[in-house]
Amino acid sequence: MLARREAMIDSQLRTTGVNDAAVLAAFRSLDRTRFVPPAAAALAYADTAVAVAPGRTLPEPMIVGLLLTHLRTRPGERVLVVGAATGYTAALAAALGAEVTALEADPALAATARANLGAAATVVEGPLAAGWPARAPYDIVILDGAAAVLPPELLSQVVEGGRLGGVIVGDDGVGRATAGRVAGGHFAGTGFAETGAAVLPGFARAAAFVF
Repeated sequence: MLARREAMIDSQLRTTGVNDAAVLAAFRSLDRTRFVPPAAAALAYADTAVAVAPGRTLPEPMIVGLLLTHLRTRPGERVLVVGAATGYTAALAAALGAEVTALEADPALAATARANLGAAATVVEGPLAAGWPARAPYDIVILDGAAAVLPPELLSQVVEGGRLGGVIVGDDGVGRATAGRVAGGHFAGTGFAETGAAVLPGFARAAAFVF
């Protein structure tokens, strides 16, 4: 298992620019098989997203590693992970020393995240697009999946000049791992890798009328 973890780090993370020592140590400290369904254990360290529930996936390690690297999470920062699923990204952020709130809408996934995270993070349940204002403001918000829109209610929970990262689906329909800052209630970020992550519930564009 440790050999597969090191192979993931060497072939999927280092080769794509994930070289921050703290981020690599966080990946090295976690057994990813605990965060995927038993039937998908063989895919735990593969360079692919893993389905954890209908319409929900655990993003590929490379995407999470790049996001954590670009967001530059520091010990003591308040982080909200939106769509935490089974808790893997939340666990990585906690391993970096952050104070993590893991938000999940699916009760079964939330229960799994609680079991996986223990005291490392606070798991809360509610609509993902609403964020979790009770513990705001956050230094960082991580979307653990894709978003075609960013709800103002969520952006309002980020400190002025705070960071947000996730897979942002552009007008061209392409998802790009993106990190940037929130200022004046608006997000400006830079995309650095294309990916096909599943859009989180509540983050899809409204259907347009066709005449």
